[in-house]
Amino acid sequence: MRFQCQSGCTKCCEQQGFVYLTEDDIPRLASYLGMDPDDFERRYVYRTKNLRRLRVPRHAQCVFLKEDGCSVHPAKPLQCSTFPFWPELVDSKREWLKTARWCPGIGQGPLVNIETARGIAQTMRDANPLNYQ
Repeated sequence: MRFQCQSGCTKCCEQQGFVYLTEDDIPRLASYLGMDPDDFERRYVYRTKNLRRLRVPRHAQCVFLKEDGCSVHPAKPLQCSTFPFWPELVDSKREWLKTARWCPGIGQGPLVNIETARGIAQTMRDANPLNYQ
């Protein structure tokens, strides 16, 4: 597997779907934005019984995606920082290749050891067990 983010690319942020948050994501993002975690959660987080995800604004895919890229990049959620080494992509060559159709970073850069990719994917499973049952 090869992957390297391409400068200026925000294709992953523009895809339909939700950004699920881990327990650590909320205080990290809140701190980065200079907010109290409870205030951050009230403003940006949609909570279901067992899951937390970023609210999706009406005319964008992510409230933090700006014209010049991710406005919270240094503190971005685990789901964002581990892309494209998500379980569903690492475990399926078909899904990896499908994602490569829109992600210009797949197939670029140094070779990533499959065990490294699987380790990153496991981090996602561990942080979001309800999404990966």
